[in-house]
Amino acid sequence: MPHTKKAGKPESGKHGKSGKKAEAVGPAPAAGDETGLDFPRAWVEFPDPADEEQVFRCDLTWLTSRWTCIFGSGCQGIQAGRASDGCCTLGAHFSDEDDEKRVAEHVARLSPELWQFHDVGTGTGWVQKDEDGERQTRRWEGACIFLNRPGFPAGAGCSLHILALREGREPLETKPDVCWQLPIRRTYEWIDRPDDTRVLQVSIGEYDRRGWGPGGHDLHWWCTSATSAHGAGQPVYVSYRAELVELMGAEAYAELVRLCEARLASLLPMAPHPADPPGPTAAV
Repeated sequence: MPHTKKAGKPESGKHGKSGKKAEAVGPAPAAGDETGLDFPRAWVEFPDPADEEQVFRCDLTWLTSRWTCIFGSGCQGIQAGRASDGCCTLGAHFSDEDDEKRVAEHVARLSPELWQFHDVGTGTGWVQKDEDGERQTRRWEGACIFLNRPGFPAGAGCSLHILALREGREPLETKPDVCWQLPIRRTYEWIDRPDDTRVLQVSIGEYDRRGWGPGGHDLHWWCTSATSAHGAGQPVYVSYRAELVELMGAEAYAELVRLCEARLASLLPMAPHPADPPGPTAAV
């Protein structure tokens, strides 16, 4: 996997690292479950222990929130009428050639028992080009070709995710970059300091509707600000340990853990996530 400074261009306004904006796929979200996009957030900035030319800027409001993926357990999906797709309706754009090559190595090990559309994918391909000529996972019957539909014996959901769990791997090893990173959003910005030095600022935060680009506002539903998805026993920085270590490096993640624990240990943590359950947040 790429290191932070080699991972590509800033992702602001993009779908993952692919540069693809989300399409308008449904009506505006219902007001009842999702909170707004604009609310106070607590950010922390610290130097990367492994790279003196890099600093991390992390959204503690998001990383200490109690969000969890509720795919198959209340997820409403990004397209109306296709809740069982979750966020897989559009397919996944590859971040670069290495991303596609890595995924291909794992696709080669998928069997018909694990992948519902194995015959289609191996017979006529599992990659397509979008209208801009960019490569992505093929859409088949309205969603990503790797998405097993409800009732499939191996289980509904991403067949590459199922493969990873069957083999005792982290799903980030088998899935496209954008899929395993969601809903963490990593962006980059070179900062020019007053003393004529430059530092690469790597921001780690919430992949909210805006992260999808203008089309994100037209998604049927999105989980990061939905109260129904904020009831986990562990905060995001714990449940997404593997992904954060991959995105930040082990030393920077250790410092993030220290700062998150300090926040949770405070009596009145500043700027809690509005979608979290009410009341004090217990430290882990």
